[in-house]
Amino acid sequence: MKHFVSYGIVFLPLLFFLTVNADPVSTRSALLALREAVGGRTLLWRTEANPCSWYGVQCRNDVVVGLQLPGFSLSGEIPTGIFKNLTSLKLLSLRFNALTGILPSDLGSCVQLRSLYLQDNALGGVIPGFISELKNLVRLNLGNNNFTGEVSGSFRDLSRLKTLYLENNQLTGFLPEWKLELDQFNVSNNLLNGTIPVSLAAMPVSAFQGTKLCGKPLHICPGLAAGTGVLNGEHKKKKGGLSGGAIAGIVVGAVVAFAIILMIIVLICGKKRKRQPNAVAFSSIHKQIEVEKTGVEEEEENNVGYRNGGYSVAATEMAAVPAARIDEPNGGIGKKLVFYGNGVSGKKFDLEELLRASAEVLGKGTFGTAYKAVMEMGTVVAVKRLKDVVISEGEFKEKIHIVGSMEHENLVPLRAYYYSQDEKLLVYDYMPMGSLSAFLHGNKGGGRTPLNWEMRSSIALAVARGITHLHSQGANISHGNIKSSNVLLTKTYEAKVSDFGLAQLVGPSTTPNRVNGYRAPEVTDLRKVSQQADVYSYGVLLLELLTGKAPTHALLNEEGVDLPRWVQSVVKDDWASEVFDMELLRYQHAEEEMVQLLQLAIDCTAQYPDSRPSMSEVTRRVDELCSPSAKDGDDLNPAPSTDMDSISSR
Repeated sequence: MKHFVSYGIVFLPLLFFLTVNADPVSTRSALLALREAVGGRTLLWRTEANPCSWYGVQCRNDVVVGLQLPGFSLSGEIPTGIFKNLTSLKLLSLRFNALTGILPSDLGSCVQLRSLYLQDNALGGVIPGFISELKNLVRLNLGNNNFTGEVSGSFRDLSRLKTLYLENNQLTGFLPEWKLELDQFNVSNNLLNGTIPVSLAAMPVSAFQGTKLCGKPLHICPGLAAGTGVLNGEHKKKKGGLSGGAIAGIVVGAVVAFAIILMIIVLICGKKRKRQPNAVAFSSIHKQIEVEKTGVEEEEENNVGYRNGGYSVAATEMAAVPAARIDEPNGGIGKKLVFYGNGVSGKKFDLEELLRASAEVLGKGTFGTAYKAVMEMGTVVAVKRLKDVVISEGEFKEKIHIVGSMEHENLVPLRAYYYSQDEKLLVYDYMPMGSLSAFLHGNKGGGRTPLNWEMRSSIALAVARGITHLHSQGANISHGNIKSSNVLLTKTYEAKVSDFGLAQLVGPSTTPNRVNGYRAPEVTDLRKVSQQADVYSYGVLLLELLTGKAPTHALLNEEGVDLPRWVQSVVKDDWASEVFDMELLRYQHAEEEMVQLLQLAIDCTAQYPDSRPSMSEVTRRVDELCSPSAKDGDDLNPAPSTDMDSISSR
């Protein structure tokens, strides 16, 4: 009862506040005052129209909650007094303009702000204290401006903050210890000094370059070994410290010790490389095939040599085995390697050549382990060793021939297969760039090639075309295991879908939650995946491309919340800046395409199969958004901002 009384006390003033804030007259006046002050070549707002229809203005229930004007050639100072009439703002983006002056004090009244993007302007002065009072802030970018003064310790109060960019300003002093759970951080190219706080030590080196900061991940702070330290930017000289000669001796000794340790590591690594196997994975395959032929299994220690934790058949033993026959699909049923088409790059080889190939593990998937195999003649292939195949040889051949007959530029072609009682091998073209999953979720540090909007949209289109081709081969043909690790990239970043059709070959032991996050809610058996379930998985893949998050990523706010549900919740309550990968936010010209692709992904991940579009319809919509012809002129005309409420209400 107490809670109900409390709610009743605050309800009337809250209602009054919302009513005042929603006043269309004050809202219109505030926005027109902003246009009058900062101008801009594209603020062609019709004064007689509803402000919610103006370019860059986002509304919810006729209340302005977003203002996105990036790259609009705005100049001059942001006037004071406009934000007190825009207090429901959740998103403010004025980046990539030429704004000057200080931040207006009434910006602090926008306590619902979650995303504030002011980078790449000429704003100056001290970062105002009211920023730390915007307790709902998640993204704050003030980079590439002229801000001065110290970095406030009160930022520690922004408990929800995930992104803080302050690079390329004129900030001085030291960095306080905030203990925030930041995902993205940058203070490079400022006049900062002192020790990097422990809570920021895991950030990349690039986040601190161009400053006088020291400590992890940069160099050790001067005097730290002598006990003087550099604490919070204050050089404190410890009484009775060691002499300069002693310090120099310690430094030299540390360098020598480091060099010795480094030499030991190099020697150990060199030995390990020499011991790495050329046929670690295929040795056990070879041994099992020999057992089938002879019916006799010899002692392991007489046949194999230990290499890198695995067993490898000695080269002399391998060479003594007679070559296996190469038969065409209509040939006999002996031990053979069955090829499709002209083989790999126009070449065919026998099973023995494959078994002699040097091999390394590429990864373990739902249906087996994949290896890179380099044969003596230089041919490189990918070999998948299937597991849990329980169907008969006749049924296996029937189903694998369907896979082998699939030819499309966006599918990884099956080149050959091997079937025996204990081993089933599939041979594919080797894709040197690896998987989409590795590019999206792999190394985030230096040297990484980020996937820009052009790459991601092209990948989305290529995958859609590949799956659509599969579905066009028959109503009962589906992929069954669509996920980012099964999307492989060529050297030119063209996407090809792999592992299609394999779900029909395996037994029920692979059906547990091994593809959690991609699997449609109605799927209980991976051997029975409908085309509409493929559409769901493709929708999750689209969300992964747009958000940069894996389907079961820990950053999805709470344990066990999958990607579609997380996106739906954010779209319902927040804005695009909360959904899209930070690496995509720089492509303002493509905002409309991103939003429409997000809507398509939401449609694909509908709870009920009948509510999802067909794959051919999906491809048509992606083609309209992402094909090169649809992108002509994007760089010249920024796309209009889209109200995310229209997505959640569709």
